[in-house]
Amino acid sequence: MKKYDCIIIGSGQAGTPLAKKLAEAGKKTLLIEKRFIGGTCVNDGCTPTKTMVASARLAYLAGQPNEMGVTINGYTVDLRQVKKRKDDIVLQWRKGGQAGLEKTPNLDLLFGEATFTDIKTISVKPNDNGNAQEFKADQIFINTGAKTIIPQDIEGLNAIEYLTSTTILELEEVPEHLLIIGGNYIGLEFGQMFRRFGSKVTILEKSSRLLSREDEDVAEELTSILEKEDIKIYTSAKTTKFKQMADGKISATVIVDGTEQELSCSHVLIAIGRAPQTATLGLDKTGVKMDERENIIVNSKLETSQEGVYALGDVKGGPAFTHIAYNDYIVVYGNLINQQDLDIQDRPVPYCMFTDPELGRVGISESEAKKQGLNYKVAKLPMTSVARAIETGDTRGFMKAVVDPETKKILGVAVIGTEGGEIMSVLQMAMEGGITYDKIRNYIFAHPTYSESLNNLFMALKD
Repeated sequence: MKKYDCIIIGSGQAGTPLAKKLAEAGKKTLLIEKRFIGGTCVNDGCTPTKTMVASARLAYLAGQPNEMGVTINGYTVDLRQVKKRKDDIVLQWRKGGQAGLEKTPNLDLLFGEATFTDIKTISVKPNDNGNAQEFKADQIFINTGAKTIIPQDIEGLNAIEYLTSTTILELEEVPEHLLIIGGNYIGLEFGQMFRRFGSKVTILEKSSRLLSREDEDVAEELTSILEKEDIKIYTSAKTTKFKQMADGKISATVIVDGTEQELSCSHVLIAIGRAPQTATLGLDKTGVKMDERENIIVNSKLETSQEGVYALGDVKGGPAFTHIAYNDYIVVYGNLINQQDLDIQDRPVPYCMFTDPELGRVGISESEAKKQGLNYKVAKLPMTSVARAIETGDTRGFMKAVVDPETKKILGVAVIGTEGGEIMSVLQMAMEGGITYDKIRNYIFAHPTYSESLNNLFMALKD
């Protein structure tokens, strides 16, 4: 049995930088990865999907009738080339990340599946089919991420070749009709993407509306945007059965608002959510506690119920974003090596949904402010009133801010629009720096920019 100071399971956006930094700090470190360096973000999430979203946007722009004096006739979508470009970019990041790890002193990299055999002991079955090896360490960090939830209550699902957010990235031909089960962030991004590539797209959402975590006006705006691109959306929809037909099509039995109907499609994407990858870790051998969804429970310092065992990223539940996983690394490394006193309480959770236009969000929503009984006001500006949006020919969406009328602090932001995430980030910086909305109202911004319209956003508020 080989002894290390630190063992990290999973090379995601927390595990990779943590492994390097611990090794550079003199800790003898082992990083175990069962698949590819970079985790979901690099291999199946942010990098490949946003690369393909960019291709889909070009197709959308090429096919749009417009008043801008430019007409493009006869454009085509080559999904094989889209996939090749995506694969090339993914490999660039993956290989770069692996090369950086392999040249780091004090750091060993092992590809295989890790399972606990005791609190601080791990058995690894190497991917090269070699003999299992055992390792021990004083500190262990779990960064195994999450995977697609596959519903177990749909008859016939396992009899069809359904797609997940990972396998859909490998398609080389545009689906004739893509049926998406789940109308949240992943489903909406893929739905718009493949509609723009040329697929007929139908989205089934079990809730009464899309994006149930967002304010109703945000959900309504994005629903309208998607429907205007001829995406069919059913809410209050439950899929009960799939059947593979002789002609290659798939028949789906769906209950919508209590009425059963049959839908025919060529492909099915399962996008109802993601679950932590804890099943094969053998945590029952460790005493590490999990919640009812099998998320690893951590304290504010990201330590589990066992001293010296930490969980970072999606495997611990909570906001499942790359930047949150990376901040988990910042917290753990800062505390253990730099003797800082960092924690994850009350940290901002900005995020973007990369539909087009994109949604940028940070802070509390209007519905959350109402639920908490806060004294608040809402500033809202349609993109039809944003000069930059008018000039670039895309006025879909709006800017929205929830503020405290007494302190004049910004409590939350939602921006639907071109560069929505960038505009949101400007206001996030203001929130972090304590810059009040009345100051932003009178700021000098460069003209003409999207951020310049933050002046007008806050002019709607009367002090």
